[in-house]
Order: sequence, then structure tokens, then C-alpha cells
Amino acid sequence: MREEKKDTPAFKNSSKASPEGGGLEGAIDINCDMGEGIGNDDLIMPFISSASIACGYHAGDEKTMWETIELAKKHNVAIGAHVSFLDKENFGRKEMKWERQGIYNMVIQQLVIINVIADDLKIGHVKPHGALYNMSARDKALANTIAAAIKDFDESLVVFGLSGSHSIAEAKAIGLKTASEVFADRTYQDNGSLTPRNQPNALINDTSKAVEQVLQMINDGTVTTVSGKKIPILAETICIHGDGEHAVKFARAIHDAIKKV
Repeated sequence: MREEKKDTPAFKNSSKASPEGGGLEGAIDINCDMGEGIGNDDLIMPFISSASIACGYHAGDEKTMWETIELAKKHNVAIGAHVSFLDKENFGRKEMKWERQGIYNMVIQQLVIINVIADDLKIGHVKPHGALYNMSARDKALANTIAAAIKDFDESLVVFGLSGSHSIAEAKAIGLKTASEVFADRTYQDNGSLTPRNQPNALINDTSKAVEQVLQMINDGTVTTVSGKKIPILAETICIHGDGEHAVKFARAIHDAIKKV
């Protein structure tokens, strides 16, 4: 479905990254949600290796997509599509019930939009946003629908999804490459899900705690949940939310910490 384009840059921040630029092989990627109109993209971009760009459904428009892509090119950062429910009013964080075909079409439409704007630069990954992300993580059928849309659009795309979730399993089941995502600025429940934002202690606001959690996930393959339990986790790409209060500070600190791993 997609015409041939130039590959996006290889991940640049990890000391474990392949010198040949082989994508996720052996690399620890730092990704950030971008193009959402927060105003700090230019400050965060130097410290990440992948940018998940809003496709106009939960935030952004053609202008912000183009500007974010140009900024990513300047910093040699790989680009991907951050697909969402059509819900700017709630920043894509309100759960919705859509039919399978509607979800499929919605994902395809956003991929078409950003693909056109990216021009000759190939998008490298797709990451659902907000409610769509969390629903896909726990709903096998929804995860399969999203994965099918991505594969039909471009089977070389990497799917970013919550580590240990249906999002990853279903994408792998149909032959897509995946990156198991973990979060620097969110806390975890005992079942591996993220603590809902409407609950206490859902967000990590302390830089040292964010760095400590990231290093534990990378080095030990575990994360400590809100109950104090250690559970296994696979960290292939680390997310920093661009709209977080401490996003710039977190990005810099985590980038510097991972360089020493």
C-alpha cells in the first residue's frame, strides 16, 4: 500500500545500539509522544531516539506533523505514527466503543495522513495513543484489529505496545515486528498494566525515581508495582510523555543514565 521511501534513522542514544543501524536489535530506544502542541518538542528531541507523532486525531494537524518531522530529521530521530481515537476534546484519553471496521479504517486513515506529510521519509513504527493504547493492551480482538491495519498498510512497520500485553502478542502473531514499551513516568499494577491516571500515584514526578525505575527495568528485567511487588518486564523502548510536567528533565536524565548502561 505504501510507496518506497528512505528509512528513518537508527536509534542513536543507547550504547547498546547496533553500529549498522539495525533498529531494535540490542538497542534501548527512548521514545516520546510529540506534535501534540505542548511546546517543548525542540527541548526534548535531542535526548530521544524515536518520536511518536500525533496524526491529528487526538492532537496536532498537518502543520504540526510537518514541523515535528522536520525537527526529528534535524536531530536524527526516527519517526512513527501516534494513532488515536478521533477525540481532541479529551486528548484521546476517553475510552470509546467502535466496530472492528471502524477501528481498522481509523488506523489506516492516520497512517495515510502522516505518510503523505512525511514525503520521502519512511515512518518506522506505529504506537496507539491514550485510551486506544490501554484498550488494545487488554483486549485481544482490538489489538488484532490494530495490528491487521498496520500490516495491511506496511508490514515492515514496528508496533510499539505495552510490554507483556495483547498489543505485542497479536502483532507478533501476524508476523509484525514489535517493541515492548515501558514507562519512565508511570507506575504499574501487579498485573503489568499501568495505574489509571484517575488513581493516586499514577504518575512519577521525581526525576531520580523515574531514572531508578528505568534502570531497574533495563538491568533487572523487572518493575516494582504500587504494591511493592516485583514483576517481570521487557524493556525495548522507554516512553517519556511529552505532555508530562517534567518531560524535558526526565528525557535528559534518562538519556544520560542509559548512555552509561
